[in-house]
Amino acid sequence: MAKQKNQLDVNLKPTQVLVLGFLVVIIVGAILLSLPISSNSGKSTGFIDALFTSTSAVCVTGLVVVNTSLHWSAFGKVVILMLIQVGGLGFMTIASTIFMILGRKISLRDRMMIQESLNQNTLSGMVRLTKNIIIGTLIIEAIGALFLSLKFVPEYGAKGIFYSIFHAISAFCNAGFDIIGDNSLTPYVGSVIINFTVMALIIIGGLGFTVWMDVLKVTKKELRFGFKIKRWFRQLRLHTKLVLVISTSLIVVGFLFFFFLEGFNDATLGNLPLKDKLLGAMFQSVTTRTAGFNTITNSDMTDVSKFITILLMFIGGSPAGTAGGIKTVTIGVIFFEVLSVVRGKDDAEAFNRRIPRNTIKRALAVVMISLSVVMGVTMLLTITESGGFMDILFEAVSGFATVGLSLGETSKLSQIGKLIMSMTMFIGRLGPITMAVALTIRHEKKKINIRKPEEKVMVG
Repeated sequence: MAKQKNQLDVNLKPTQVLVLGFLVVIIVGAILLSLPISSNSGKSTGFIDALFTSTSAVCVTGLVVVNTSLHWSAFGKVVILMLIQVGGLGFMTIASTIFMILGRKISLRDRMMIQESLNQNTLSGMVRLTKNIIIGTLIIEAIGALFLSLKFVPEYGAKGIFYSIFHAISAFCNAGFDIIGDNSLTPYVGSVIINFTVMALIIIGGLGFTVWMDVLKVTKKELRFGFKIKRWFRQLRLHTKLVLVISTSLIVVGFLFFFFLEGFNDATLGNLPLKDKLLGAMFQSVTTRTAGFNTITNSDMTDVSKFITILLMFIGGSPAGTAGGIKTVTIGVIFFEVLSVVRGKDDAEAFNRRIPRNTIKRALAVVMISLSVVMGVTMLLTITESGGFMDILFEAVSGFATVGLSLGETSKLSQIGKLIMSMTMFIGRLGPITMAVALTIRHEKKKINIRKPEEKVMVG
């Protein structure tokens, strides 16, 4: 029996273990949330709603079918918070931390699974990276909770401490769950502390763990020789440069769009003072990067703002972070590939570096699979739900990109609609490539270097 178990374990690919691990966490969370103790009413929530909430928490999405603040008891909220933390850091990061605490040696197979979960290119330094991620996460979340407590503790008293911790973890993990009430963070649209703290947590979490390490390493080195921004930027890895430049560009462009499009919309930012308009537009640009909080009512936005939100949600955050979407680097790689075609160059280049062909092919695969998933989910939801096309498309992209923003369609979902969205969030969190590889049965074959005859086709 033991031999069969070991054989099964060996036959499972790292991607399959990763998928199964997340699935187990979601099911355990759903069972806990379906218990009567998890709801304020003392009655069972129902397994479908509990499963949806658990999936949304583990996949750090933030879409909810019941009011998080009013429906769940203190026990239920703690369960949701734990699921968010596990989902944000990743199943293997948490598992590896537990192994290290228990003194268990991290095997090569464990390192391979950590590599897969963190989207790394090498096995080198996986244990050290895991330790740094855990320590860095706890420090950043603690600082965020401290700043949030400056607003929440005076307003809610001792309960404000838990509010601060909950929202700091939710923001850093790009989860979007809140326990304020019905309207997310809309009561704090003009609060400088709340806005900048939550935005900072969202951005830091969405940049990716490897970007942190590279920035800290280069900054520490640069400070010893007198800090110069150009020299500092040149020493960063290409991946870090792409993440920082593309993330900053998307935030700035999104801010300008929302400021001018919603600044004259009386239903959102139109009637607010200039300071609040600036904060609201900036927060909206940041939160679309898969965070899920909102300080304005999404359903009241203009159609063009909703469409821009869909585009920003689809792109999402950066690899190896807590955010979802197809990722900033993916869209950057495709941009530079298109630029190379326009310029008549054979290679895609960025910041005086050549981007490998395998990376470009992977980026194209991610975009095509992601578009296929979104289109498929949208078509299914148009059959099962009664909402308008824009609302359903918005919901599908929000679920796939693990954003958590909604135009009000989530609370109206049918039972089958909830299951469809749960699967969408699950695929989005793990990534389309990971899911595709995990579900593919590969047979070992001897590699033969034979290339098929080439024949040209017409495109464009």
